[in-house]
Amino acid sequence: MAYTGEQAWELLTTYNEGEFHLHHARVVGDVMRWFAAELGHADEADEWEVVGILHDLDFERFPEEHCVRGQQLMREAGVPEDVVRSCASHGWGETACDVRPESERELVLYAVDELTGLIGAAALMRPSGSVDDMPVKSVRKKFKDKRFAEGCSREVIRRGAEMLGWELDELFARTLEAMRASDAVA
Repeated sequence: MAYTGEQAWELLTTYNEGEFHLHHARVVGDVMRWFAAELGHADEADEWEVVGILHDLDFERFPEEHCVRGQQLMREAGVPEDVVRSCASHGWGETACDVRPESERELVLYAVDELTGLIGAAALMRPSGSVDDMPVKSVRKKFKDKRFAEGCSREVIRRGAEMLGWELDELFARTLEAMRASDAVA
């Protein structure tokens, strides 16, 4: 039986209450759903969205065990193993979790998780406060400024683009488009 977005949200809110984490989960869920359709996986869009919602399940309560504790919590909640694996893979090389992203869904999550944070922070700096009028060159400029949104790993974003076989600007453009389509992005 498929795990639904509603079930994912209920599980997420069991372990998270901070506005930032809940908003991030909605944004990444929407972005993952957009990429599923864009990359020819529309029939799996619900699952891609669930992965986006649950990827940071353990971060708020268990930051020192990020991507490790989340696997346990998801398994206990009956989340399908392929979703558990996809969620865990976004921490590869950055956490104690050694699950390397392999599937297209995992690679997209790995690439866009940090990038959505950087783009979201950049949008807040714009007069419009929105991604709707943000060009790729603005993302590129903020990406190069290591002091801006310091918590967003440029190395992970760069590595994610490479693993997908995309240039950074392509990843930036596609992620911007996905965020523009999101109901969660202001």
